[in-house]
Amino acid sequence: MKIALLSRINRWFVFVMLTVVTVAVIISTVFFINYLRKEEIKRINLIFKAIKIQQEVESPDPAILELLPEIYSSNSTIPIVVTDKNHQPILEYGYSMNIAEEIANDPVALKQLIQRMSSSYEPLEIKFPDGNNQFIYYDNSRLLNNLRYSPYLLGLFIFSYLLFSFWFLRTIKKTDAGFLWAGLAKETAHQIGTPLSSMIGWIEIMRMENPYSAGISEIEKDVERLKTISERFSKIGSVPELNDMNLSETVQQNFDYLKTRISTKVAFTLQLPREEMLISHNRILISWVIENVVKNAVDAMKGEGELNIHLYRKGKNIYIDFKDTGCGMTKRQAANVFKPGYSTKKRGWGLGLSLAKRVVNEYHDGDIKIAQTETGKGSVFRIVLKDRSDS
Repeated sequence: MKIALLSRINRWFVFVMLTVVTVAVIISTVFFINYLRKEEIKRINLIFKAIKIQQEVESPDPAILELLPEIYSSNSTIPIVVTDKNHQPILEYGYSMNIAEEIANDPVALKQLIQRMSSSYEPLEIKFPDGNNQFIYYDNSRLLNNLRYSPYLLGLFIFSYLLFSFWFLRTIKKTDAGFLWAGLAKETAHQIGTPLSSMIGWIEIMRMENPYSAGISEIEKDVERLKTISERFSKIGSVPELNDMNLSETVQQNFDYLKTRISTKVAFTLQLPREEMLISHNRILISWVIENVVKNAVDAMKGEGELNIHLYRKGKNIYIDFKDTGCGMTKRQAANVFKPGYSTKKRGWGLGLSLAKRVVNEYHDGDIKIAQTETGKGSVFRIVLKDRSDS
């Protein structure tokens, strides 16, 4: 339990850390993009003013003339093309910046670039008294253009994070449910154990007084049955011991026991292979699974019909099929039948088949499923166990 608790704490730690990282990445990316955009807008406005001063002032101050080249050279990332009123590019110094030489020397390519710039931003217009206005076309820097894909990457990251969150919360829910059922099973075993010990003692006293009593023999059988049930519950939540045993014997023992305890109106049959089915399993727990599936089938048939258990090998797997002629199930019922707490019976707790699935899946690394079902015609429950005898 301590290991499971530590594992749960570790999952919560990973979840919180990823949440913090996700939020931090989103916030920092948004701030960074906005900062770059504002800085580039400031730089464009500065260049706009520099060109306007250069064109409007007939005799600018020498200090200003020295400052203009510095303003132009400060822009090393933002592509700029200045055009005349006819939108023809002016290729003088300061009027074309950060444009690849092969594009600047190709009028067609330069015109296409100006069109792309105009589709991104409206050009800035420099108005002059003589009407020879100029236009400043510009675009984002390469860095900012690359960052335009960041929303898609962030979207992918957030989507992945949401998938992880869904998986994490589902895992936590399953873990909590596992702790609940394991704790409930162990507590049940503990509660049964106390009166059971007392009953065993009273049986011994009664046997001393009347050693040949048939009633005492029947009570003793019931006590042995209670001991088996208690042992089953005590193994839930623990790592059970798996031994190489003949699965045919396990199934046969359960068939013999259950045949005398279910309705005589049920035609209960068993098909076993001729060869031994040696496979690692816990006989007590597998017996519990078989009993749960059989009782579920008998309930589905309302105590009347045909029930067949078929044990066989196919490839590297061993199968146990339980075929009944009961009421069958809808798709919704079949999808929920192994979930804890789900039951189609008015008085059912919905624990039997869910615990059976836990025993097969977690303790025996196998599977239990509904191989076939049809409303009004019955169902086939199938247990699949992996045969590792050749590995």
